[in-house]
Amino acid sequence: MASVSAWLVTFRLRTLPLALSTIILGSFLAAYRNSFHWSIFILAALTTLFLQTLSNLANDYGDTLHGVDNPDRTGPKRSLQTGAITLKQMKAAIVVCILLSLCSGITLLVVASEGLKLSYGLIMLVIGLAAIAAAMKYTMGKRPYGYAGLGDIAVFIFFGLVGVLGTFFLHTHYVGVEEFFPAMAVGFFSTGVLNLNNMRDIENDRLFGKHTIVVKMGSERARWYHFSLILAGIVCAIVYTLTATSSGWKWLFLVTVPLFLRSSIVAFKTKEVTSLDPELKYLALTTLLFSILFGVGLVIA
Repeated sequence: MASVSAWLVTFRLRTLPLALSTIILGSFLAAYRNSFHWSIFILAALTTLFLQTLSNLANDYGDTLHGVDNPDRTGPKRSLQTGAITLKQMKAAIVVCILLSLCSGITLLVVASEGLKLSYGLIMLVIGLAAIAAAMKYTMGKRPYGYAGLGDIAVFIFFGLVGVLGTFFLHTHYVGVEEFFPAMAVGFFSTGVLNLNNMRDIENDRLFGKHTIVVKMGSERARWYHFSLILAGIVCAIVYTLTATSSGWKWLFLVTVPLFLRSSIVAFKTKEVTSLDPELKYLALTTLLFSILFGVGLVIA
């Protein structure tokens, strides 16, 4: 039987703050519009944690079957890769995560759908099922979209637009055009985390046919791509803030700008790809801090 430490490695706990960033920001935006509900926040956070864990498990499973996770791979060793967890155990864990995601997700929709049109509730259900499918199909199956360079788009959509706007909608039952900007900001930052991951794994991914955006464009262009993602996220945050309350507190999130720019500087200066691994955690935590400060600034104002 697999040890607790092996499962903790597989759960990739350092990815969870990034997933929670969308729920936190979407809920703060709702609070700014005077429509926040603790029950929705807690259930949305729980559902997101289950979905992120599902994505991590499915990613390990798919990459192992495709040979991408191997002894020569750069980065943390995976539990399947080392044999600490078997494929059978991983499949069982994936099923459990799917069931947990469905249970918490459906409960969330039931709680949030009071007074909501049935058609809107069904749309949210479809989006939730799409999130489960996206988590699994990233590296699993015969044609995983992560191997075709579509992972960046999926992360932008689900770790930005769907996560933030979906949470905001569940609280408020509407979405305005202006909410797209902070949602896109988190989407760009989250895509930056994936880009660092793919920059770290470029040689191994290329060798085993995982054609990420980084593999397609090369390391040098990937650095400029990373800078563009960071800059786009900052610009989106500023655009929304210009339309918000006149209080100076709304600019509180600017504290994180140097931290984001640091990520880009590290991407340019780093020669050894192994040195990029800690940056994934730092950028994920910076995104979480951004979501908190952005929301706090609005609510205080």
